[in-house]
Parts: sequence; C-alpha cells; structure tokens
Amino acid sequence: MAAVSAPVVPSAAPAAATTPTGPICWYGACYDYVSGHQWTDTTGVSVLMKVEAPVVNPAQTGEHSLQEIALQNTARTSTVEIGWTVDPELNGDARPHLFVYHWVDGQESCYNGCGFVQVSHDIKPGMALHANEAAHFAIQNIGGNWWVFFRDEPVGYFPGSLWSGTYKTAQLVSVFGEVAENTADTPSCTQMGDGRFGSAPAASWIRDYRLAGTSDAPDLSVSATSPNHYDAGAVTATSFKLGGPGTGTCSG
Repeated sequence: MAAVSAPVVPSAAPAAATTPTGPICWYGACYDYVSGHQWTDTTGVSVLMKVEAPVVNPAQTGEHSLQEIALQNTARTSTVEIGWTVDPELNGDARPHLFVYHWVDGQESCYNGCGFVQVSHDIKPGMALHANEAAHFAIQNIGGNWWVFFRDEPVGYFPGSLWSGTYKTAQLVSVFGEVAENTADTPSCTQMGDGRFGSAPAASWIRDYRLAGTSDAPDLSVSATSPNHYDAGAVTATSFKLGGPGTGTCSG
C-alpha cells in the first residue's frame, strides 16, 4: 500500500501521570490526552470504541482529534496503532476516518502505509467512518505479525520483519483520546470526542477493554493532561468516558 503523507506524530499518549501536566509539546506540535494505560506483557488488545466527529479548529494547521489503541514495547520505541481520526490535512475533510500507524525502533513511519499489508477488500485504512458508530478495534500478534482489526474483521498487518522479528509482545497498552494543537494555538478550541467533557453523562467512551496472551486482568490507569479542557469520567478497570470542548466554540 502506498505511503500517505502526514504531519509528524508522537508514538502514543504518555504514560499516566499523577498530576495534570498541560499540553505536551513535541514533534513540532502540542498534544492533549485523556488516556488509559496498563503495563503488562501481552500479544493483543481490543476495545469497543465510539466513533465521533469532533470539530477541529478550521483556522489552524496541524490540528487533529482522534481516539485509538496502541501497543508498545518497554522502551516505547516500537508501536502499533489503530483508531479513528478527524484530520482535515490528512484526509481532506472534517469526517472521522480509520487509520493505522506504527513506529520501528524509535523511527516514525506514515499513516496507513509504510509496510502495512492490506488484506480486507472492504475495510481500508483511510476510509471515512460514520459518526456515532460503536465499533470494535483490535491489535493482535499472530505468527509474529501485528494484525489490526476493525468491526471484528481483519484489516491487514504490519509484518514482524519490519522489526527484524524482535517485536512480538507488547509491555505498554494505551487507549486514549488525543488532540493535536498548533504551537500557536495552545490551548485550542479543537474538540475531543463529541465535544462534551468526559465527566458528562453523554460523553464519548471507550469500553470492553480486553487483553490477549497474558494472565494479567485488564486494569486501566486513566489520566488527563488538561482536565479543564478535556477530562475523563465513569472510570472502571475496563472502560472510561472522555472528551471536552477545548476552549470552546471555534471561529474561522
């Protein structure tokens, strides 16, 4: 599959902190997260996740809003990700789109390509999704390759050969919402989730978190970098609500 050009992105949400840190600025942009993490040793993860259509600031470049799951090694240098994103620069519209991404030994790649092997004829990374859909997203190491699943169907895989066969299990699981902000637009009006705070009853959500290939029970640790703009609610070991309006209604 041909590589898709995209802004540089960080490897995944930072591990849960005990106190809010505010936006994390790296790779030429700033990022806010509401994230759940678990340190374990696993070959797979799955969640049921709500697909939303958050407003991304139309007056800025380099901004997006997404929800995803990610698996990483202990050093956090190797990563496999799947989720949905609203990214006008990447996708050319304001709709949510399916995406996959990966890192190899600390080296960034590209959205929806860079070695990804497409298998499904119907589900393709980059395809537009329906807002308000609830769908299963999953990552599983099968035969040394990292497969990604959407709606319980295999989409394709990142071959284990990309990591020279060294990345077969993950030690850090992350499930999260992310807002990318232009460094001149921090904090931003870009929404996370459906624009409601995660502490609100009707907020976006991630639930039914499950692990594979481990005896550890699912146990998410949830945090928010800027809870005045994006927060979490209804937190359990396997689920949480998330989202927020940022600084409020965007103009431009």
